[in-house]
Amino acid sequence: MTNKPALALDGEAIARCVKRIAHEIAERNDGAGNLALIGIVRRGATLAERLAQALRQDGEREVPVGTLDISSYRDDGKGEPGDPRLLGRNIPFALDGGHVILIDDVLYTGRTVRAALTALADLGRPESIQLAVLVDRGQHEIPIRADYVGKNIAAPTGQRVYVRLAEIDGVDAVVVGGEKS
Repeated sequence: MTNKPALALDGEAIARCVKRIAHEIAERNDGAGNLALIGIVRRGATLAERLAQALRQDGEREVPVGTLDISSYRDDGKGEPGDPRLLGRNIPFALDGGHVILIDDVLYTGRTVRAALTALADLGRPESIQLAVLVDRGQHEIPIRADYVGKNIAAPTGQRVYVRLAEIDGVDAVVVGGEKS
């Protein structure tokens, strides 16, 4: 029996979440000085661009944005080294001494974030790393929590939380449901 997917956030709600997260980032960090945003490929990278734009709209300075593919750092067998699907990274700035905001779409088990932290450690030594996610669905297997959360969404084990972004999927939505693959 398959559960019918349910809309958890529409495009307007996602836009409000991004704006709120940007405001919280600026407030907590006394503006955007010495900040860099690094989005985890794919949807985290898109959200990083949106957050940078929201920070600019709030009158903050231009914040550098980078992307990070953590596939080869995963501990679940996905994205083994040499996998032709690996997208690499694009971080055109130094991490040492800076303040990094790591961005992902969904925080679930914490394993993606753990892999991203390992990847960042290979690239430099930021003064601090904070985590921003659009959705925190709980059920973490690793003791990781987000500093900034757009929405907490409880989804039963076995159900997926799908983040859809217009730049990739043609629509902005967060949908809960369907069997986990």
